[in-house]
Amino acid sequence: MARARVLIVEDETDIANLVQFHLTKEGFSSEVALSGRMALRAVDQSRPDLVILDIMLPDLDGLEVCRKLKRDAATQQIPILMVSARGEESDIVVGLELGAEDYVTKPFSPRVLMARVKAVLRRRDGDSGQELVLDGGRVRIDSERHSIEIDGERVDLTLTQFRLFQFLALRPGFVRTRDQIVAAVRGHGTVLSGRAIDVHVAALRQKLGDRADLVETVRGVGYRMAADRAGVPV
Repeated sequence: MARARVLIVEDETDIANLVQFHLTKEGFSSEVALSGRMALRAVDQSRPDLVILDIMLPDLDGLEVCRKLKRDAATQQIPILMVSARGEESDIVVGLELGAEDYVTKPFSPRVLMARVKAVLRRRDGDSGQELVLDGGRVRIDSERHSIEIDGERVDLTLTQFRLFQFLALRPGFVRTRDQIVAAVRGHGTVLSGRAIDVHVAALRQKLGDRADLVETVRGVGYRMAADRAGVPV
């Protein structure tokens, strides 16, 4: 089996070399891009399995790189793990809103970073599991492509949005707390605020369009899939 390839986008060479060393130690192949524009060229030349993306870059910042990758149909499914010294909740929320799968603040433990890398790649690979249809067959969950179809039209989701939707769909009407959602879609041990989960839900609802009411808010608790739109395995 081919090794997963990781693109490290980091302008501080000491940090880039440290990350590359630990990726190699864990069995990954990797390359380094020292700027945002270099990163976009590297992705265009050869699609990585994961991008570790610093925010503070010399020419094109990481947020803009993320925005460009997620807007392009050819690259929007590449998972992005943001790394930054900017660790305020507002910074994390911005990164997640743009489609990043995870966010690690500097200084970080290499072991923690490697655990996050593995968790993101596991979510990307996923287990095939059962496929579900919801809302009388009008909504179909495509586990292999990490997308859903509404009335036959494909709706591309980020990995986190897909995992969130799938997690709720497996138990329609069953309320999930924000902590349960964090554990299910981002891995145990990941620290996220309730606000970050709310951001993901808002982005998911926007993509669902007139099916946004599938995901119901239970105030003070969390979210659930509407019980009267229950899914069936296919």
